[in-house]
Amino acid sequence: MKKILRGIASGVLLLGVSFPVDGQQPKKLFRIGFLSIGNSSVTAPLRQAFLDGLHQLGYIENQNISIEYRYAEGRDERLPDLALDLVRLKVDVIVTLGTRATLAAKNATATIPIVTPSSSGLLSRGLAESLARPGSNVTGIVTMDIELTGKRLEIFRETFPNIRRLAVLWYKTGDVDFEKVRNAGQAFGFDSFSVQIARPEDFDDAFVLAGRRRPEGLFIATSSFLATHRKRIIDFEVTSKLPAIYFQEIFVRDGGLMSYSASIKESYRHAAIFVDKILKGAKPADIPVQQPMKFEFVINLRTAKQIGLTIPPNVLARADKVIK
Repeated sequence: MKKILRGIASGVLLLGVSFPVDGQQPKKLFRIGFLSIGNSSVTAPLRQAFLDGLHQLGYIENQNISIEYRYAEGRDERLPDLALDLVRLKVDVIVTLGTRATLAAKNATATIPIVTPSSSGLLSRGLAESLARPGSNVTGIVTMDIELTGKRLEIFRETFPNIRRLAVLWYKTGDVDFEKVRNAGQAFGFDSFSVQIARPEDFDDAFVLAGRRRPEGLFIATSSFLATHRKRIIDFEVTSKLPAIYFQEIFVRDGGLMSYSASIKESYRHAAIFVDKILKGAKPADIPVQQPMKFEFVINLRTAKQIGLTIPPNVLARADKVIK
């Protein structure tokens, strides 16, 4: 009888060692890399939208996911090393902000899945074979900024019918270059000239040269780099009293005049769905690239007043958001 009792006691002890106290197996902690050309403060709204999307799907930081953030602080040349750092950490998926970050991640790994919530160069840069079947380790959401260039010019023409001389601010290695804007602008009667930026140090000289050519308006071509340095651009717009149209709402929130774009926060929130599918075993090569469904036209009336502009009532009526 004593042997039987000792045997039962040993069995109970083994059971206590074999399973957690709450009777559940511990959850896996997934590691997500977050790669951006910007800095922490600039990307905060987008990062929060992505986290909101993850939370809605049941992911909580330091419980079932951990996120490794890497910021290039506006320096393109830092992106390759930051991407390699995430690869060395063996993250389960890398989320990239913009085409340049996506290219850096793709060059760093052909196996770790990459999700981009906002890139206009997935097809043109060879990062995906097609929208329906990306065919590689990269998938996500395209911003359609090349296609939206014409729409922004159309809005600008409707708002300011007398403007002809247009300064086009563009980033040297961005997806939307000066020629694309100039060609599209000719259909609306714009006489455009180039204001090229290659490095953060270029802004001051570029603005001086642009001012000498007496522009009547300012068009900012799509680029994550330019979004990172948006305060300098907005300051130039306001001090020069130039009407400007931007490619992201965040410019207008920070004091720019107007923007027309896909809802960038919605794209980052939706990117969590891509990450969820990958963490559950799906391959990015088989997850179709998506196009944005929601677009927003935003106007800052405070800035219009500061510059001394009047926005026509028919244009105001079309705005999705008006900052007063």
